[in-house]
Amino acid sequence: MRLASKIFLTSALVIVVLAGVGILSLRAVERLVSVNRDIATRTVPALRLTASTREALVPLARLETHAVVLGDPRYATAWTERSAQVAADLVRLATYAQSPEETLHIREARAFEEYRRLVAEEHALLLRGDHAGAVRLTDTDARELVEQVQESLDALMASTHTRVLAVQAETARLEARTWTAMLVALGAAAGLALLGTAIIAHRMTRSLELLSSATAEVAAGAFREPISVTSHDEIGSLARSFNSMGSQLRRMEETRQEFFATVSHELRSPLTSIRGAAELLHEGVLGPLTDRQGRLVNIVTLSSGRLLGLVNEILEMSRLRAGLVELDRKPLDLERLVSRAVEELYPRAVEAGVTLECERLGANFTYCGDEERLYQLVINLGANAIRFTLGGGRVIVRVIEAGPEFELQVEDTGVGIPADALPHIFDAYRQAHGERGGTGLGLAIVRGVADAHGGRVTAESQEGKGSRFTVLLPHT
Repeated sequence: MRLASKIFLTSALVIVVLAGVGILSLRAVERLVSVNRDIATRTVPALRLTASTREALVPLARLETHAVVLGDPRYATAWTERSAQVAADLVRLATYAQSPEETLHIREARAFEEYRRLVAEEHALLLRGDHAGAVRLTDTDARELVEQVQESLDALMASTHTRVLAVQAETARLEARTWTAMLVALGAAAGLALLGTAIIAHRMTRSLELLSSATAEVAAGAFREPISVTSHDEIGSLARSFNSMGSQLRRMEETRQEFFATVSHELRSPLTSIRGAAELLHEGVLGPLTDRQGRLVNIVTLSSGRLLGLVNEILEMSRLRAGLVELDRKPLDLERLVSRAVEELYPRAVEAGVTLECERLGANFTYCGDEERLYQLVINLGANAIRFTLGGGRVIVRVIEAGPEFELQVEDTGVGIPADALPHIFDAYRQAHGERGGTGLGLAIVRGVADAHGGRVTAESQEGKGSRFTVLLPHT
């Protein structure tokens, strides 16, 4: 899956969760709005109408009593008007009923129609002159019917109030559930977003770290194993391309090393023969030479010697980089080894006008190593120091017993190494100052010999003030 698809799916999952939260929230809001609308448009008017109807019954009964006792037609007319209004209100109340209990109480309140019929009968008795019969109806049956209607309206108000409380409780529960669902969903969305981001970031950074490490190995010429590729996104494609590039570079490097080794090996035998023949001529084995012939023979001897030395360095470098060097480890005295190397370097130092010194710090310098290669290591470092130190300067070769390690130091007061060249100073065929000659293999061989002994080599330098190379060899 491509990286863009992974990011899209993670984002889509979060959006789906948020959309679900939004839909649930909208449904909850819709329910709350519906409940509030119902309370505002039906329940509250119903309560008001019930209360006003309940309150109208007492004055209505009073008007009935006045009309019967006093026989005043104005009271009868007022009662008729108000009773009609109460009847109309009871009819309106039927439209507000929302539960079976409320419908039952409104049906019971319809006893008001029986009350109106009874009052009409009272008026008829008054017209016939039966005043006592009308009063009897008013005090008994009419009073009972009014009380029955009042009780029904009280029960209706209680039922409505109970329903309102239940709706409010349901609304509170719905609101709580909505908040809980929103918080849980938001937390889940945030968790999914963080988890998805963390997984993608972890895989990306892990792959990029592998690529970075492999790139550093390629830059150092030590890339051997391909990167393990398990993903099919852009980074996986990049890793596969990198593996392909690394494989090609590895093959090119192997071809180059094989070429140098083959050419060097093929050159070594004829160069040895040329040098041997030139030395025989110089010694006069075939007869005396003229001065001109002697100079030419010296040129051939020196040139063939330099070429042979270069060939030997290339062969040694090829063996070191291929890991084919078998060390001839023997107990040796590092102090004596360094002293012999300084003696060999002394003529070069005198010729360059450089002071060459040898120092030692410690008491026991016994070490088990390959004497020939360690000797060449000191020679390479010392020769480099003399080459890059101006006349009047100083080169110090030290051997130090430093606890678990021995240190071989070569310090000079030469031209120093530029800061940008210092990280690559031990790479083969790399030179900080190419104009001063050299093959660029000396320091690479130094590092190879140090690595073969399980040690390491460091370089410190300040341009214009000098350099210090330190080879650290562990006690064996």
